[in-house]
Amino acid sequence: MKNQTPPDSQDSSEQPRNALDRLIYKLGNMLSLLFIFTVAISFYEVLMRYLFNAPTIWVHETASFLGGCLFVYGGIYALSTNKHVRVVLIYDLVSDRVRRWLNVFHHIMGIVFSGLLSWAAYQMVQDSWFTPFGDIRLETSGSAFDPSFPALVKGMIFVTLCIMFIQFILHLLQELNGLRKQDNV
Repeated sequence: MKNQTPPDSQDSSEQPRNALDRLIYKLGNMLSLLFIFTVAISFYEVLMRYLFNAPTIWVHETASFLGGCLFVYGGIYALSTNKHVRVVLIYDLVSDRVRRWLNVFHHIMGIVFSGLLSWAAYQMVQDSWFTPFGDIRLETSGSAFDPSFPALVKGMIFVTLCIMFIQFILHLLQELNGLRKQDNV
């Protein structure tokens, strides 16, 4: 009989691989509570609008901001738990050694991808956080509420992509170390 893991336990490949991944995982689990807050304020808006005929000016933009930031954070969260998208049709058919080399390729491409996107996000942040003369002035939505959410989301995208860049480097180093150990066995 095969040793089967209980259905509620995670595969070891889906566990955070290093200290940064563990931090991202723990923070992500805490941040996920913001989805409850988003639902609560959306429910509040529905009550105010349809029950009391007193719609709010802040709920829609706040809910969109929180949802957008959480969605962006989901990228590094998925990478921290090895739940990112991969072509399993090929991946599952090859040996463990070939999988490791596919992982190396994936991490190298991830470094390039996240590095280039980080640069583009930096340009977005620069445009949305600073005036042409270099003074700090956060871009706002232009609505009646007029929060600086657009600039903050762009900042979140930049920070998240920088973290993803570091994650890919750490994962690549771990993968190469695993290959080296495999060759020495």
